[in-house]
Amino acid sequence: MSKTTTGAPADPTPDEQDLGAAGSQLSTAPKEELPSLPSLGVIGWARWFWRQLTSMRVALLLLLLLSLGAIPGSLIPQTGTDETKVADFRDAHPALGDVYDKLGLFHVYSSVWFSAIYILLFVSLIGCIVPRTWQFVGQLRGRPPGAPRRMTRLPAYTTWRTGAEPEQVREAALALLKKRRFRAHLTGDAVAAEKGYLREVGNLAFHIALIVLLTAFAWGQLFKMEGNKLIVEGDGFSNTITQYDDFKSGNLFSQDDLDPFSFTLDDFTGTYEPSGPNKGTPRTYQAALDYSIGAYGKDKKTTVKVNEPLEIGDSKVYLTAHGYAPVITVRDGKGNVVYSQAVPLLPLDSNVTSSGAIKVMDGYRNAKGVKEQLGFQAFFLPSYVPGNEVASQFPALTNPVLNLEAYHGDLGVDAGIPQSVYQLDKSHLKEFKNSKGEQLRENLKPGETMKLPNGAGSVTYEGTKEWANFQITRQPGSGWALGGAVTAIFGLAGSLFIQRRRVWVRAVKGDDGVTVVEMAGLGRSESAKVPEELGDLAGILYDQAPGVPDADDAPADPSVSPDPQVVPAEGAEQ
Repeated sequence: MSKTTTGAPADPTPDEQDLGAAGSQLSTAPKEELPSLPSLGVIGWARWFWRQLTSMRVALLLLLLLSLGAIPGSLIPQTGTDETKVADFRDAHPALGDVYDKLGLFHVYSSVWFSAIYILLFVSLIGCIVPRTWQFVGQLRGRPPGAPRRMTRLPAYTTWRTGAEPEQVREAALALLKKRRFRAHLTGDAVAAEKGYLREVGNLAFHIALIVLLTAFAWGQLFKMEGNKLIVEGDGFSNTITQYDDFKSGNLFSQDDLDPFSFTLDDFTGTYEPSGPNKGTPRTYQAALDYSIGAYGKDKKTTVKVNEPLEIGDSKVYLTAHGYAPVITVRDGKGNVVYSQAVPLLPLDSNVTSSGAIKVMDGYRNAKGVKEQLGFQAFFLPSYVPGNEVASQFPALTNPVLNLEAYHGDLGVDAGIPQSVYQLDKSHLKEFKNSKGEQLRENLKPGETMKLPNGAGSVTYEGTKEWANFQITRQPGSGWALGGAVTAIFGLAGSLFIQRRRVWVRAVKGDDGVTVVEMAGLGRSESAKVPEELGDLAGILYDQAPGVPDADDAPADPSVSPDPQVVPAEGAEQ
């Protein structure tokens, strides 16, 4: 007949001490000893500090501090990312800017306090992981401990009497537990089994993945680079710092780290929805490139699309923007060509209405032979509709029109003050006037020419090329960061959902010569899975070693067969 045991906790007995030892072995966490304060010396305090630093609670606290410390780096302009915004912030808030300087908030990720948190977190995680890993390896090399003498004290317990021999019961239990992927072995008169080692594997994998993530993040920040280059069809680019329109990098990045390659933009292709509610929406953006690797590499052809970069070494070349570059030819009063090139203009809206400036800085002489500089304010409509001088009606080149306003004088480029190539400084320029005394302004179609007054020359709109903007990035450690993130997710899931548990099966001859079978289970944490699993195992084993009734408690109906019932022992820790 099936039996269960319940009972209230009593004074510790040798059996309970065995149970406590069995439960404590389920954890691989290093045992932390409290220091004896009166006897602490320098070495004692150093050990105490090391134990505190390598404890899990301190590691979590440092991880929280690191997360909080990264907030100013995303809210406040950083010198390594955008020097212009930092300068603007200092000008707008001089007092606050001084405070931020002292606190290192303009360079958070390279500041002393952020680096200190980062290093302490590294040390803490490594100090947590190394002893846990060593202890876990020792447990893997060992075997599950033997069964306690009094298994009734375990959280889940069941027993029954059977006519089978003890050896047969133990062999059946050993085969059953191994089939259920338990590590099991015979020890004395019982079978000891353990399962759920992946819980600790997941725990260790999670913490190791955190170290990999932090290392990859630091590596990426120190050695990263990012630059942009606008290229007109037919022009090329060589991967050197001087070729970039703008460039930023990590603190330890050097020019020698640049991958040696070059490429030429052969052709840009953009197609758009011709009609319907999505009219003008891009359907295709792609750039045809000729590229070569190294100084003497062979030319290769490729196509770069949005989100489909060209990868060369550790560098990736992304296509990020597109626009138009009218081809302009400027002649002086004698008909000499003083300027002839494609001028990129910046898009203002989704229909690529564009604006910019044309600057003729050298080689021009006016009708009197005096050297001057010319400036033209340009406004470009790729799809011009008569009557609408403000915006293009479609992003493709269906009816391109270039509007020019002409100026002459000093462009201010020789003053040593940086200025945008897309903006015209009119403070030292004079307007060209037409025959009516109004500012000279004309709409030009491809092939048309605007005459400058008094024989000062002419401006011809030859045609239109397209330009593409490329972002070249180098982000070392990104693959490691991705691998660490995936490992951390799976490791955390394993440590949360896999339960470490032990099962013991004892089979011995009773005083009346009948075999008594005892089964008990112990889990690392409170869970209903241990009693349920033990009941399932007991049911299968009971089928192989059926129970027999007690002599003084036989059932009235011989067809009724007793079966084991598993319940947690009263007062036992689940």
